[in-house]
Amino acid sequence: MANEEDNKIKNAFKEKDWNDIKTKDSWQIFKVMSEFVEGFETLSKIGPCVSIFGSARTKSDHKYYKMAEEIASMLVRHGYGVITGGGPGIMEAGNKGARAENGKSVGLNIELPFEQFNNQYIDSDKLINFDYFFVRKVMFMKYAQGFIVMPGGFGTLDELFEAITLIQTKKVGEFPIVLVGKSYWEGLMKWVKEVMLDEEHNISPEDLDLMKMVDTAEEAVKVIDDFYNQYLLSPNF
Repeated sequence: MANEEDNKIKNAFKEKDWNDIKTKDSWQIFKVMSEFVEGFETLSKIGPCVSIFGSARTKSDHKYYKMAEEIASMLVRHGYGVITGGGPGIMEAGNKGARAENGKSVGLNIELPFEQFNNQYIDSDKLINFDYFFVRKVMFMKYAQGFIVMPGGFGTLDELFEAITLIQTKKVGEFPIVLVGKSYWEGLMKWVKEVMLDEEHNISPEDLDLMKMVDTAEEAVKVIDDFYNQYLLSPNF
């Protein structure tokens, strides 16, 4: 008898916990919606921008930090604003370079238990804090005219391959993707070509053309400019 009562109590707790979980999941939809609404309303007003990605761990005296800063400044001089993930490292460099030229400096920050805090070079009206990576990535894809991808870690790779996948599957229109730092990226690209393409045939030869590798700030910005000059495209808003 005691065992029956114990089981009833346990089952009641299980049912209650599961109902609580379902309720929390349902209410979470509204939090997701609010992040989409804030992102769309803020970013739809900023005009043409290029996103700069890279490691949050890159120090301010590193060559890639300085190059990201230079690229951002050049992009502003060429008529673009700059979007970054809003944190330290390469992201800070991008916002700093944009701020130096009085350009639009956007930060899409993500709340993390370590590494991530918004940098001081983001325009006060262009800082958005996200809880959800997938909402944040939608904003990057929707409101950037190009991607400048500096050396980084798993997060940088995630954003890079998300963009390539969406372009490859024609879920978004093609836009320029620039990998900066040939010595950093050439090993990955060698594997993509020799294994994914030549050995396993998991991609098409033309997929390799979706990315350009460069070594200088001038080359990076030129890829962006050449793309829009070639296709006679204007920014998408």
